[in-house]
Amino acid sequence: MNVNKMAATDPLSQASPMIRFPGLAEGARRTAFAVLAASIAACTSEAQQSAPPRGPTEVQAITLRAADLPLELEYPARVHGSREVEIRPRVGGILEKRNYVEGTRVEAGQSLFTIDPQPYRNAAARAEADLAAARARVAQAGREVDRLRPLISAKLASRRDLDNAESGLQIAGAEQQGAEARLREAKLNLEYTRVESPLTGIAGRALPSEGALLAGAETLLTRVTRIDPVHVLFGVPDNDQLRLQREAASGELKLPADNRYQADIVLADGSRYPVQGAVDFTSVLIDRATGTSEVRAVVANPDGVLRPGQFVRVRLHGALRPNAVEVPQRAVLEGPSGRFVYVIEDGKAAVRPVDTADWRGDAVAIRSGLADGDRVIVDGVLKIGPGAPVKAADVAPGG
Repeated sequence: MNVNKMAATDPLSQASPMIRFPGLAEGARRTAFAVLAASIAACTSEAQQSAPPRGPTEVQAITLRAADLPLELEYPARVHGSREVEIRPRVGGILEKRNYVEGTRVEAGQSLFTIDPQPYRNAAARAEADLAAARARVAQAGREVDRLRPLISAKLASRRDLDNAESGLQIAGAEQQGAEARLREAKLNLEYTRVESPLTGIAGRALPSEGALLAGAETLLTRVTRIDPVHVLFGVPDNDQLRLQREAASGELKLPADNRYQADIVLADGSRYPVQGAVDFTSVLIDRATGTSEVRAVVANPDGVLRPGQFVRVRLHGALRPNAVEVPQRAVLEGPSGRFVYVIEDGKAAVRPVDTADWRGDAVAIRSGLADGDRVIVDGVLKIGPGAPVKAADVAPGG
């Protein structure tokens, strides 16, 4: 070992240069230093023994109160029109005119397109003429029957002649009925040259241009979509449904009757749509590709804020956790054995393992581990350990 290092660390050689013992021999000076060092050490020991013990750690705590806690479920969704129809012509012909402004609201019965009606007017006129001729033939056949009947009584005509006349009357009557049907059809086709909207909604872009030749119902003209109300469609994962059913069966959850949840819509910018909707349909089928069941909510949309194809998020309300407790998320810690919180027992911090349920905003519902009346430390949890004495200031739940 280096002797210089030992000398350098000799407490006597490290004495303050301000302390001097003039007039003393070297041995006497060393003795004086030793006495001084012993005195300092004794004073330090007494000071340490007289220092007060450390007090309890100041923390903040809440007192739990059991209540019926609402359960919120959130899923991605897409907006659809509550009704969408394809507008197709019932008759062929030249598209003469578009009668609406694309992308605007149209009313049920409003004319959207006009197909050249002249060929159908001509067809209706021919049908009327055919009907007039058929009626004339009926009248003529009727007169022939009326002329032959008295002749039969006078034996001036054969029975065969009367039978032929009566058959001619029946044939003429049938031809008249056919002519009447053809006239109705011609008039109907003429009406079909006015293409109307079957519902009130938003009319889309016109696909064929004016002057195009339409091939009847094979040609798609446009689409009309009803957007008040709208349908919001989303998928609920199968494991979510199983969990909800299991917790409802055990009494942990109370679900709304017939799954009639209330639905809040969150828009793409994070804002909440002001009108609340309601679930009106839940499919019993599981989509094999996604593992979800389709659910539909109906939402009023008087101002047209929600648009078909729009992506939103839907938050479902209506389920409750009866007589449950919740704590702020910051109070829940993670350890080797799982999640736990600190509770106050006899003025000391005690570890309480917990089983968490739903994370709702800044709070989490507790499935097991805590009960009504427990005092849970919510602030200062990083300054304490199991068994540490604490001085708790009560704060309101949610504070």
